[in-house]
Amino acid sequence: MPDLPTLTSIRIHPIKALDGLTVPACRIGPGGGLELDRVWALHAPDGACINGKRTPAVHAIRAVFEPDLSAVALSVRGTRAGPAARTFAFPDEHASAASWFSEYFGHPVVVRHAPEGMPDDSVRNGPMVVSSATLRSVAAWFPALDVDELRRRVRTPLEIDGVDAFWEDRLYREREDEGVRFRIGDVELEGVNPCPRCVVTARDSRTGADTPGFQKRFSEQRKASLPPWARRPERIQHHFHLGVNTRVAPSEHGKWLRVGDAVG
Repeated sequence: MPDLPTLTSIRIHPIKALDGLTVPACRIGPGGGLELDRVWALHAPDGACINGKRTPAVHAIRAVFEPDLSAVALSVRGTRAGPAARTFAFPDEHASAASWFSEYFGHPVVVRHAPEGMPDDSVRNGPMVVSSATLRSVAAWFPALDVDELRRRVRTPLEIDGVDAFWEDRLYREREDEGVRFRIGDVELEGVNPCPRCVVTARDSRTGADTPGFQKRFSEQRKASLPPWARRPERIQHHFHLGVNTRVAPSEHGKWLRVGDAVG
C-alpha cells in the first residue's frame, strides 16, 4: 500500500446500470459527479427506470467503451437471445441505441441523455468513495467472491488505498447535515452518508444469479465493523450498506481527479 492515502482507481459507468470502465483521470462534471458518469439512462415509455433492481435481464448486456469514450459496443452475453452486437457513437447516438435496447427487451425503450449525469441520489450529488482495504475485507466474507467481482457489484467511482478497511466510515457524522470535508487532489468533497445497497449487490454482476445468504451475512459483518455511534437506529436503519456518498459544491465543477492524487 502507498505510504499516504491515495486515489488508486477512478471508475465511471457512462450508461446507468451497465458496465463501467476504469479511467486514469476524470473531471468533476456539471452535476457534481464524475464527467460522463451515468449520462445515459434506460427508461420504459411510462418513465420508469430500467435497471438491474427492476429488470434482471439487464445483467446479460455487455457495454464496452472506447478508451476515449467516443463509442460504445453493445452486445448480449453468451447464448441469450438478443440483437446482434452493434457500436454506437457516444454519447450522441442515444436515440439509435434505443432501438437496440428496444429489440433486446421486447418493448419500447427510451435512452435519455443528460450531460450532468443521472445519479441515484441527486442530493448527495458527488462521487461515492470506498477504500481498497474495505473491498478486500468484504470479499473475504464470501469464499466464492473475488475483489474484482465485488467492484462490479458495488459500482463505487472512487477507490482509496493506503488506509484501513472501513476508513470511509470516518467521512460521515452522526447527523447528515454535519458533513465531513476532505480533499482528493485539488477537489474538495463532503462526506455525508453511508450508501444503502439494493438487491443488485447480492447478484452475480455477469449472470444476475443471486448469491445465497449474501445480504444476511453482509449485514451481520457490516454491523460489527461500524463505529459505535453509527449503530444507532436513528442513523443507520439497516446494515446493508457500503461506501460513502458525498456532496460536491459548484465551485469544484470542472476540476480534475487523477489516479495517484493525495487524499486528506
